[in-house]
Amino acid sequence: MILLTIWPLFALICLGFGLARTGFPSREFWPAAERINYMVLFPALLFSSLATAPVRDAGMLRLGGAAVATLLVAALALMLARRVWPSPARRFGPALQGVVRFNTYLGFAVVTALAGPEGLSRAAVYLAIAVPLVNVLSILALTERGGATGLRLLGAVLRNPLILACLGGIAMAFSGLGLPFGSDALLRLMAQASLPLGLLCVGAALQPATLRQDLRAVAATSVLRLLVMPALALGVAPLFGLSAAETMILVIFSALPVAPTAYVLTRQLGGDGPFMAAIITGQTFLAALTLPLVLSVLERM
Repeated sequence: MILLTIWPLFALICLGFGLARTGFPSREFWPAAERINYMVLFPALLFSSLATAPVRDAGMLRLGGAAVATLLVAALALMLARRVWPSPARRFGPALQGVVRFNTYLGFAVVTALAGPEGLSRAAVYLAIAVPLVNVLSILALTERGGATGLRLLGAVLRNPLILACLGGIAMAFSGLGLPFGSDALLRLMAQASLPLGLLCVGAALQPATLRQDLRAVAATSVLRLLVMPALALGVAPLFGLSAAETMILVIFSALPVAPTAYVLTRQLGGDGPFMAAIITGQTFLAALTLPLVLSVLERM
């Protein structure tokens, strides 16, 4: 059942990869498609999911706390490992992103397929907490000696359309207004376009040629991201008293491959772009095997 649910999602990624390699519809199309999805369509999905989410539910707070704990434990472990094996920021930044950053498009698609609308609202709450934290951790890791100023961090966070959509959706949920005047239908149409387009763009962004470089480092970050992180999430979930549904959300987002947007941030802050591209490509291919495995283990627990 898990394989039947998940394989169409990875088929879309493969389709995007194949289309981009054949140059269809054009090389210029894919960056533009990724941009409109990242700036408009996916924020609409987040906003609409959060605007009607039960944000006052104590379970949502527990899920947010578990998300923060999982990410901070992983980041702290990597920082401690860096003391033993020193690494410049341009290399450490991609490695940290490869462990704590996650592919939101694939995560939402998996949750939608497995848990439906209820799971979607919980996933949106997870993202509202995790996306700002992951961005801050990524910027700090890519900045030599953690030299990012508070204003620089705040500016980077507030320019992120996903974070703005999360903040707006949470504000709307607390206001109790919902989505008036038919705006729910508009946002629903935009949201329906987001996930398929996002998965196609994920495939188009893959760069298999980069896997020839840094193979051992890519393998290490992939094991940490795809197997160790979901195991850590399973250990954290009981500490916060998460329900089965909340545990599933935490584990799914902890077992996802790193997001392609990590490459853009890495390049912007002077990180090792080819290393980041290799991590993204390797993890996306491997996740087709590890994600069903993780979900099968979770199902049996």
